[in-house]
Amino acid sequence: MHRLTNQVRPYAWGSRAAIPRMLGREPDGRPQAELWLGAHHGAPSTLCTEDGPVPFDDYICAGPKDALGEWTVQRFGERLPFLLKVLAAEEPLSLQVHPDAARARAGFAAEEAAGIPIGAPHRNYRDPHHKPELVFALEPFEALCGFRDPADAHADLRELDCELARALCCDLAHAAPHIALRAALTRLLTLPAAHRGRLVGGFVAECEERAAEGIPEGLHTSTVIELARRYPGDPGAVAALLLNRVTLQPGEALFLPAGNVHAYLHGVAVEVMASSDNVLRAGLTGKHVDPVELLDVVDFSVLPIPYTHPVHTDGQELGRSDFRPGVPEFALVALGPGAIGADLPGDVPVVVLALEGRAVLRAGTGQQMSLGRGESVFVPAEAGGVRIDGHGRIVAATVGDDDWA
Repeated sequence: MHRLTNQVRPYAWGSRAAIPRMLGREPDGRPQAELWLGAHHGAPSTLCTEDGPVPFDDYICAGPKDALGEWTVQRFGERLPFLLKVLAAEEPLSLQVHPDAARARAGFAAEEAAGIPIGAPHRNYRDPHHKPELVFALEPFEALCGFRDPADAHADLRELDCELARALCCDLAHAAPHIALRAALTRLLTLPAAHRGRLVGGFVAECEERAAEGIPEGLHTSTVIELARRYPGDPGAVAALLLNRVTLQPGEALFLPAGNVHAYLHGVAVEVMASSDNVLRAGLTGKHVDPVELLDVVDFSVLPIPYTHPVHTDGQELGRSDFRPGVPEFALVALGPGAIGADLPGDVPVVVLALEGRAVLRAGTGQQMSLGRGESVFVPAEAGGVRIDGHGRIVAATVGDDDWA
């Protein structure tokens, strides 16, 4: 087992206190949005080894089967297939969607062939992998996630008389929900630049006028106003009317497959995902937006909110929740809060993070390590699994093989 040193991503939407508090550090006044635990080339963790600090990706390259195990290497090649994050959102993230595996491979290959640098601001695909993800709330966590019934959005818009509202009402009146939603989102993402500010501004102004007059706001209308104040003139704020507004309570989780339009609004959560950084943005951002590519990737189905519930098995340890959403790249194990006593699998890679409290990890090889709040460790496949005992709250990410319990 090896202790990890992990990188913090200082995105502007991040909380200034949540991640430093977890790590036992003094806030420095700058936003700290995401703590990355993994081997992704964008911000790889560093392992503490007998030979000194080693970047996670270099460690894997030096002994992939020892680090990852035979099954993982056969399935994913010589790379860690998952990435664990702590996400701390003080302000809303961009409205976004992730591609499926085929689209990611094709898009990455096309941009490589075109000679677009990996770090170019207009690049869509930074690696050839898909990015399904699971978000697990550590506190009340606000998000927009997936499409609501267009009839509900139509009902919200009927009370408005501005030009954009009338046009969207026409779009959403189509009898086929997926056609109605595609038409409405396409309209918003392709508003002519010369008129975008006027159309979006007029829409938001009418919503605010009604609120000022004491006319009750619906949840989605208030969300539009909230987002428009942060991103004036951005049609992504109006797109919130098309989406489900979700509040996760601590311990609840969402699984976001390819094509699901979403935006995290506020709160602290753990994310685990296939190791990728492919994000197609629809709005609420100053970054590159490619409407044509995004609209081809979006799934316009009206589906239930994708809550994912823990899988319970015979002999499940008390206080343990296993989230396995059916993708091979990852699974998440949540332990606690409270007393902890659990066995995690052998022959596969595991990344363990202590969110609070203290625990002792005992590997199958006999190695023992203590883990306190904010500390993390990589358990390689060759360690033969790990037993965790203690008190507090622990999360662990591993591959999503459903054969282990």
